[in-house]
Amino acid sequence: MLDFSRFEILTFDCYGTLINWEQGILQSIHRILAAHGKDSDDATILQLYGDFEASAEQGVYRSYREVLQSVVGHFGEHFGFAPTNDEIRSLPESIPNWKPWPDTRDALRSLHERFRLAIISNVDDDLFARTQPQLGVKFDQIITAQQAKAYKPSLKIFHLALSRVGVPAHRILHIGQSIYHDVIPAKSLGLATVWVNRPSPRTGVGAVKAAQGHPDLQVSGLAEIVSFAAGQPL
Repeated sequence: MLDFSRFEILTFDCYGTLINWEQGILQSIHRILAAHGKDSDDATILQLYGDFEASAEQGVYRSYREVLQSVVGHFGEHFGFAPTNDEIRSLPESIPNWKPWPDTRDALRSLHERFRLAIISNVDDDLFARTQPQLGVKFDQIITAQQAKAYKPSLKIFHLALSRVGVPAHRILHIGQSIYHDVIPAKSLGLATVWVNRPSPRTGVGAVKAAQGHPDLQVSGLAEIVSFAAGQPL
């Protein structure tokens, strides 16, 4: 069991972990598919999304807005249609409407009473700025892919985070929904990790690339982290 007394700062992935991005993704993609007479089940859409997004984040850095626009284009190629310019823009423009998980705000407020909190997110600064008011706390540090010019699982964004928070790796607990983006790279740098295995039509993976990893703790939501931090695991 993790000893939470050793941690000074908790770093969080945002989309998937704090924000129910799958609901936002599925609403946007289903709407686009339906406009072209196409359909698919939720699990397949999430699998395709995870693969398309990971591919778009490889190579020379481009903004997350551009990554999501590319994802829409790949859906068009896969299903055999040409998305309109409005449809291409609709996925990144939907991000401010993506809602927190029901336990997010209360858990963050509770944890912030004891720990410093930071965000490490594959996103653009302006897009996160439109999400932040929904989270209910003021984060001590916000590290984005735009700042690092790299996307998780690249270690570049984690190195930037380590330099910003100013504490040794063993004093940091990284919390994320993705084994691929969060658990594997964070553990490689000596950070303890929590895998938040949120409910999903694609059980155990969600809207990310599949990967195998070994988190220090697995939970189904943030309320469990609050309980463990208080020494009262559910």
